[in-house]
Amino acid sequence: PTLFSNFLWDGCVILHLDMDAFYASLEQRDDPGLRGRPVIVGAPPTQRGVVCAASYEARKFGVRSAMPSATAGRLCPTGVFVRPQMDHYREESRQIMQIVAETGAVVEPMSIDEAYLDVSSVSQAEDIDASLLKAMPLARHVKQRILSERKLTATIGIASNKLLAKIASDHKKPDGLTVISDREKISFLRPLQVRVLYGVGKVTEQVLNQAGIVTIGDLQDYAGDLRALVGSFGAKLKQFAFGEDDRPLEIGDEIKSISNEETFLKDTDDRKVLRACLREQAMDISKRLKHRRLGAHTVQVKVRYSDFTTLTRQISVEEPIIEAADIYRLGCFLLGRDKLVSRPLRLLGLGVSSLREPSGRQLPLL
Repeated sequence: PTLFSNFLWDGCVILHLDMDAFYASLEQRDDPGLRGRPVIVGAPPTQRGVVCAASYEARKFGVRSAMPSATAGRLCPTGVFVRPQMDHYREESRQIMQIVAETGAVVEPMSIDEAYLDVSSVSQAEDIDASLLKAMPLARHVKQRILSERKLTATIGIASNKLLAKIASDHKKPDGLTVISDREKISFLRPLQVRVLYGVGKVTEQVLNQAGIVTIGDLQDYAGDLRALVGSFGAKLKQFAFGEDDRPLEIGDEIKSISNEETFLKDTDDRKVLRACLREQAMDISKRLKHRRLGAHTVQVKVRYSDFTTLTRQISVEEPIIEAADIYRLGCFLLGRDKLVSRPLRLLGLGVSSLREPSGRQLPLL
């Protein structure tokens, strides 16, 4: 018992764990010859394909998930292309999440390489900032176990809510550990771009920028009515700008997905018709993702033929996607890769799953 034992703070201590360039780092771990080289996980640039993930060395050249492999090859001529091994990545993720589960934390898995941990029950102290600091040894322990047992690095952010924990984990990558104290959260956020806030995508960022709101500090100081700029999101956005977020961890294991499908009046293999259908579906899915302020790791296509045979194919990328162009491109790739339009289609569907918060831009050092 301490002097403050009767006045323990009973709020939340949230950790956000994010594996560093997970797919590519696994390939570099398993093949020492790839270490330090720009690794691009995906189809080779000489073939029709897309990028699933890129190492930090490749990202310096502008390579990103969902980009056509040919484009990645032009941007990064020295890139080493490696075929994705999704079963291997999922098994590695299972072992990492087992390490996380052994902390006793309440865990919300967000994707194959990311999770929120509520460690409030083991980090109680006299006030919020003392509780956050008390969580640091646990965070270091998790990072060290992942490094020693899995030979991979993870970055962890610690804060009093999900918004700040995510921003903290984005702050210093790779292999980082950052705490955003409650006392300093407003000043910590001020120099950052508004894009790092949960729910601020390209369109919202453009609207805010046009109104002279470039940094979170500008948002904190804005005296006008944000509803005139971003509608009903205005009040929540203002709260986020001051580091306030009351979203709880979602513990349920329900599979989250968004999809759209169309049954044609007449079976068709007309590429123009199918592309137009996919493009419209991608736009609808993107709109719904943005409305929910989510990004997707997995894109799936579904086809049904005249005899009612139904096939589905999917592809996963490391960074969440939200734009219609990326969803459409991956859908087209799946149709072409597996020759799904070898005969007329009765139905064509497009969907996304493994939903999570989109990553913000690389944060400047404070």
